[in-house]
Amino acid sequence: MRKTTVAVDDDLIRQAEAILGTRGITATVDAALREVTRVAARRAAIDDLVLRDGLELDDPEVMAGAWR
Repeated sequence: MRKTTVAVDDDLIRQAEAILGTRGITATVDAALREVTRVAARRAAIDDLVLRDGLELDDPEVMAGAWR
């Protein structure tokens, strides 16, 4: 954890607090950063499903085991 100084838009902080259910700049920024990383992970998982990347759905041996 580190301390830093940043300029933040008060209106955006208030809006983010309302959306995230947080109080205070630190809690709101932390929650927003966590949410951004969760969204990115969900998008990556969706992309993997769409592209079927690493799912081995075209491997008959893998698929045969899926129906047991």
